[in-house]
Amino acid sequence: MRARLIDVAARAGVAPNTASTILNNRPDSWASKETRERVLLAAKELNYRPSKAALGVRLGRYNTIGLVVPDLHNPFYPVLADYLDQAVAAHGYDLILEHSRNDLASEQHCFQSILDRQVDGVALIVSDPELHRPFLAGLAVSGPPAVALAAKPAVALPVDAVVSDFSAGFAQAIDHLIGLGHERFAFLCALAKGQDDGNRQELFRSLLGARGIAPEAISFVRCEHHIASARDAFLGLLRQTKSRRPTALIAMNDLSAIGAMRAAADEKLVVPRDLSVIGVDNIPLGEFLPVALTTIAQPIQDMVARTAALLIQRIEGKAATRPTQTVFSTELLLRESTAKPPRR
Repeated sequence: MRARLIDVAARAGVAPNTASTILNNRPDSWASKETRERVLLAAKELNYRPSKAALGVRLGRYNTIGLVVPDLHNPFYPVLADYLDQAVAAHGYDLILEHSRNDLASEQHCFQSILDRQVDGVALIVSDPELHRPFLAGLAVSGPPAVALAAKPAVALPVDAVVSDFSAGFAQAIDHLIGLGHERFAFLCALAKGQDDGNRQELFRSLLGARGIAPEAISFVRCEHHIASARDAFLGLLRQTKSRRPTALIAMNDLSAIGAMRAAADEKLVVPRDLSVIGVDNIPLGEFLPVALTTIAQPIQDMVARTAALLIQRIEGKAATRPTQTVFSTELLLRESTAKPPRR
């Protein structure tokens, strides 16, 4: 069994309060050098480690930050978690993780659950900002410091937010594809369980329509977040549109783009000769595929650094009172998965 403070005190022959003042280096300790050495030796012999929970209750701080991610199978999120872990560790904080598995009901549960885990602050990756807005508003009033990470919402969120503005990245991607000569497009949208399209379809169609692409030349395909669903969904589109297949695809994330590339291979199409593909997120794997994936990149390290700074400033009482929204732009990274469309 794990040694307790009372066990250390008994072995050293002192009162538990005396052992506590020595082991916590409290300045009001009156213990002699001999007593101090006896307590430290007992703690070493028993492999005693202070309870973080008990210490947190006494100090009012646990030096722990919580993070909720939607998908540990998508390399983007473990990379983000690793960066955040490093950023908060540099300030003496530990990171604990909850996984909502791309399910909005589970996401709501995890947001609440992480607050019960003795954390000083939370970073929440929010799949649907509008759905979670009431929860975030309550958190702003009575919860610990929180930072929401999300796509840029139409209205600022009620807690500190670090958001990605995809408009520039999507515009660059579409301009790039149209510049290559593409006229038939598909958008592969990965959605969490319980999530609707939101304005994704309208945004994609409006960006293309403003550049002269007719609605009938645009296909919108829904899938789940796992790579097999992306493959199956896009394979279905390819088989339904053999005579008028899209020649260019933008996928909501890189994993979906990779699934779509597998579907293209299943139909004997070659990327990028027959189909140009663009993903989102710039996961490390994408650069090392046989055909390196063109992608819309988020500045993930800068976003994580800002998230960590906001949380620590709030926890330590050094931040402004009102919530802040920090917007990061996205950009297109050209690699090998786009080219001119095939000749008719």
